[in-house]
Amino acid sequence: MDISIVVPLYNEEESLPELTAWIERVMAEHGYSYEIIFVNDGSTDGSQGIVRSLAQNNPHIRSISFARNYGKSPALNEGFRKSQGDVVITMDADLQDSPDEIPELYRMIMAEGYDLVSGWKKKRYDPLSKTIPTKLFNATARRVSGIKNLHDFNCGLKAYRKDVVKHIEVYGDMHRYIPYLAKNAGYKKIGEKVVQHQARKYGHTKFGLDRFVNGYLDLATLWFQSSFGVKPMHLFGLLGSLMFIIGFLAVLAVLVLKVVSICSEDYNFYVTNSVYFYLSLACMVMGLQFFLTGFIGELITRNSPERNNYLIAEEF
Repeated sequence: MDISIVVPLYNEEESLPELTAWIERVMAEHGYSYEIIFVNDGSTDGSQGIVRSLAQNNPHIRSISFARNYGKSPALNEGFRKSQGDVVITMDADLQDSPDEIPELYRMIMAEGYDLVSGWKKKRYDPLSKTIPTKLFNATARRVSGIKNLHDFNCGLKAYRKDVVKHIEVYGDMHRYIPYLAKNAGYKKIGEKVVQHQARKYGHTKFGLDRFVNGYLDLATLWFQSSFGVKPMHLFGLLGSLMFIIGFLAVLAVLVLKVVSICSEDYNFYVTNSVYFYLSLACMVMGLQFFLTGFIGELITRNSPERNNYLIAEEF
């Protein structure tokens, strides 16, 4: 099969018939063998009924329907697991992603050898309250991930080589960072294509401004996992050592001040009146906590059933 099109949806009953017809037209024009996987993320409207009706007239349509709303990342993950095409295309169900982009995305994967191609909605039809935070978010993501050539990490329109989606796990809200997940899994040929951004035709956006706060927290988590996920002691041991050194220097300062007070016959100096005494206590306690955190992390890592699972590119 040439293409699997994974479409996560939540309360998009108005747009589904039009989107399906658009995809069918593009697929027929280019003669692709394909499947459309609609992943219904617990919609409360008539979306699933529309999908059933469309599937009766189109054998290429498959459906996964969640019992409740889990989020876009679980929806994509399930779609990836069920996909069979050589190239997997993801797009949103709200008609803001154009199926006319699919042939070029497919060509970039198959002919140019990209592992992943992400869309870039260079010209957007969104208010400033959304576009400005998006630019800041993408700038931070480029800096942290090291993927310098992507301008829009969160674009729903992406193309993947089949191996990529089978070797990554999209969980929580990590759909924003699929290129970063792919890079960490060893798929480093990541490209970008400028795509059309259609104005929303039906309904309203399902995401609020809280996604930007959550996005930064998820980015910090992903950075930590990729940098120290299998060696937590390298981070926490370093922090613990720094705390112990600062605490030790503070103890020396207290001792020096005490000796100076004794030598000068000034017996009004009390150790507990010195700020260095409390600094030494705080740093020693914090250093011990960092060390214990590192040790616990190491124990968890060493006992994890996934600790020695590696992606092997070739084996004789």
